[in-house]
Parts: sequence; structure tokens; C-alpha cells
Amino acid sequence: MAMTTRFLLLLVVLVLVVPLQLAAASAASGKKTTKKGDRRCHSGDKAALLAVKAALGNPYHFASWTPDTSCCDDWYDVDCDAATGRVVGLAVFQDANLTGAIPDAIAGLVHLQNLMLHHLPGISGPIPSAIAKLSNLSQLTISWTGVSGPVPSFLGSLTKLTLLDLSFNSLSGAIPASLGNLPNLAGINLSRNRLTGTIPPLLFSTKSWSSSSSSPDNNQQAYLWLSHNNLSGTIPAELAAVNFAHIDLSRNAFTGDATPILFSGAGVNSKQLQYVDLSRNGFSFNLSAVAAMPEQLYFMDVGHNAIYGGIPAQVANLTNLQFFNVSYNRLCGHIPDGGNMPRFDVFSFQHNKCLCGTPLPPCN
Repeated sequence: MAMTTRFLLLLVVLVLVVPLQLAAASAASGKKTTKKGDRRCHSGDKAALLAVKAALGNPYHFASWTPDTSCCDDWYDVDCDAATGRVVGLAVFQDANLTGAIPDAIAGLVHLQNLMLHHLPGISGPIPSAIAKLSNLSQLTISWTGVSGPVPSFLGSLTKLTLLDLSFNSLSGAIPASLGNLPNLAGINLSRNRLTGTIPPLLFSTKSWSSSSSSPDNNQQAYLWLSHNNLSGTIPAELAAVNFAHIDLSRNAFTGDATPILFSGAGVNSKQLQYVDLSRNGFSFNLSAVAAMPEQLYFMDVGHNAIYGGIPAQVANLTNLQFFNVSYNRLCGHIPDGGNMPRFDVFSFQHNKCLCGTPLPPCN
């Protein structure tokens, strides 16, 4: 069960996060959008990149970054706009030999849209305020590094951000309320850090992400990953209007009722929830009271909580549901029959108060 859960979660991250980072990933491959020699490198961008290289000790990773070559045509990890020749993408990843802090010189890349610093365990220190000067950033990924300190409140000034991924670091403190100022933010991944406090009530509060909105963008989907932190409190009522596609709050200390943002409340008919993981928290609510579950749901893990009531019969009719776990709760009653229920073994239902029926012992 545990191995299956980890595998599915990894698969989900790969399927969802990678498309959101497509532009940055293509930059990392060193591929360009025009043929070699078609572009010149802007002198300001070249100077900024060479300063970044120098600040990190001129490591071998940047061996292609030489003053006598074009940063748009010959430098790995760099992507340029085909029309302007300005650097719009920087993706540096998978190098344990890179050490030091994120250089302030990165602020010189004023046209940067995608910044990816991934799987660089030797990169440490706080996220520098220089990042705030990158006002054109659409995707910011600093993940699997040794970066520490708080999630900076100045990230709320990067109003063009659509994806913020700060997962697998050593960040601490609270989630800044300023992230609610980002009108285009579709995905937030703060998993695997040391964060404390509560979820800001206005996170994803802008009109374009609301499932009850009448705007043209009301079919947009939001993604929230906060797993493996020390977060606590209840889920803010304001999040009930957000059209979540994926939400992972697992392995925290959340409490209270999670149903308003997941299965009921405002805009339930337009919700497109596909993946929900609330496992290993202190959530306590009546699962029987769930009026409807999203038809696109394919992963649901609410194990290791204090959830009571029974399993809604609708679960058997969710044809996309591939993983279902309600173990280690306080549920009672008959497990639904038929439909997709044969997919789920005893481990999906064990250690509840009085659940019965296949695959558990029969009801009396």
C-alpha cells in the first residue's frame, strides 16, 4: 500500500508538474528556437549570466558560458526569445557539484520568464531579494536544494507567476499571505519543507480561479501541494470557491472539515477535482454527508484521520477512480458494492470503527 501510494504520487507529480514547467525544461536541454548564428546575445544578459557563473565559483557546469560565444546559441541551460534575443529561460538542474547561494546577479536577467533551479543540493542560503526584480517571471522553480529561511513575502510582487515550486527544500516559517496577490497563479508546490502556521485565507482568491466566477476563465484549474510540512489549523472557507484539480495536504496537522473545498459547497458542479490526498492529518468530518463527488476523481486518500460516518454509495460509480484509501479512521457501515469497488483491497478500509462487507468481514 505505502509503496503503491508513493509510486502514484510520483507519477502524478511527473504528469502535472512537468507540463507546467515545459518551457523551462526545454531550456534545460540546451535546445534553441532558431538556428545557430541567427541571434546575438544581449550584452546585459551576457554580463548577468557571467556574473552568476563567477559568483558560483566558475564551475564546470557552465563551461559553455564563455565571453567569446553567443549566450543564445552556444550556452547550455539558457533559452532566448527568437524575436528579441533576450534571455527568457534559465534552467539549471541535477548537479551536486554546484555550491553556494543563489547569486544576486540573477536580477540582471530582466526579461527572464522561466527560472528553474532543480536538484542542486549544494545550493544553500535564503531565497535572495534579487528574485523580486524578475518582474516577468511566469514560472519559478527552486526545488530539491539546500535553500533555507522563509518563503519570502516579496514573491507576491511577481504578478505574472503561474507556477511557484519551492518543494523539497529546508524552508521554514509561515506561508506568506502575499501569495494571494498573484492573479495568474495556477500551481503552488511547497511540499517537503518545514513550514508552520495555517493556510492563508486568500490563497487562490482571485476571481479567475473561482469555480463560482462568471468570468471567461472560470474553467481554469488550481493545483496545491503542501504535503510533508508542519502546517496546522482548518482549511479556510474562502478556498471553497477555488476550482481545484489536484490538492495534497498530506502529512501535516490540519483539523476540521475538508468537505467544502473538495466535494460540496460553492460551485460543486463545476469542480474538476481529480486528485486529493488528505492523509495523516487530524481532519474530522462526516463522510456520509458528502452530497456529490467529482466524476473525474481518480485518486483519493483520506487515511489516518478522524473521519466518521459511512462511505457514500457514489464511490462505486466513479469510473475513473484508481486509488481509494479510507483506512485508520472512525467509519462505520456497509462498504458499497459493485462498480469499481473490486479494485480496492482490505488495506483501503482497515482499522475503522465498524466498516463491514467485502473485502472486510461481512456485516451482521
